[in-house]
Amino acid sequence: MSSSSKNSADTLQRFSFDNTDIRGEVAHLNASFRDVMKRHQYPPMIATELGELMAATALLSANLKFAGRLTLQVRLPGNVSLLQAESSDKGELRAIARYDDTVAAEELSFDNGQMVITIEPEDGQRYQGITAIDGGNIAKAMEEYFEQSEQLPSRFWLECDGENAAGFMLQKMPAATSSDADAWDRLTHLASTLKQDELLHLNNDVLLHRLYHEEEIRVYEPSELKFFCTCSKPRLATALMQLGYDELDNMLQESSKIEVNCEFCQQHYSFDRAQVDELFPQRNPH
Repeated sequence: MSSSSKNSADTLQRFSFDNTDIRGEVAHLNASFRDVMKRHQYPPMIATELGELMAATALLSANLKFAGRLTLQVRLPGNVSLLQAESSDKGELRAIARYDDTVAAEELSFDNGQMVITIEPEDGQRYQGITAIDGGNIAKAMEEYFEQSEQLPSRFWLECDGENAAGFMLQKMPAATSSDADAWDRLTHLASTLKQDELLHLNNDVLLHRLYHEEEIRVYEPSELKFFCTCSKPRLATALMQLGYDELDNMLQESSKIEVNCEFCQQHYSFDRAQVDELFPQRNPH
């Protein structure tokens, strides 16, 4: 194991164990999580859950071997209806929650619903998997998804304290042989001793040494995680075009501009009459 001490803030780092078919990932989201939170006034319970979802999304993004995007959605029937986090293959993250803001914070609840995993390559087939989620338990839902859909035994540990978020994953890969038959039980048991403060604040080298100093562990170069929103005026223009010219024309008759805010980053965009007309050259009356 490397003795170098890298800053583990806002990184995704892979590790594996020699003579086993087990790999792991550890993700830290500090500035990237706070960049999401400063754009929204989410109640603490939602902020914590969203931080855990972002950490899970970062861990899964390690599987993106192509240009594209991975999205995790928690869809619920109650007063919290949606939690969504996205990551690109470049480690660019964004997230959003939808909930009834007329309900007192202590009455918000994560009813049982669905977790939806969507993988969208820039070139290739879109993939979507769905699993149940109970009581907002993201880690358990992820484990059940990989067990049932991918036949890959997996364990997830997710933490968020409202300022920082982090995730830790172990996964048993398909392999014909392994010289260490007890490795999975032993390694997951050791990971279960992780405390919230350790996962959130310890440097990865220190964290992995504390858990696995008696194991033959191989640690790989970390990759950067950061907040980044993919919104842009051209993308919003494309979305507006779906409404059709007549609808946009009616909106412009009521106001001189169409005002749009990005849900994720709160960036403000506006479209005036001339800009809307440019979207529909065949209907342009001028």
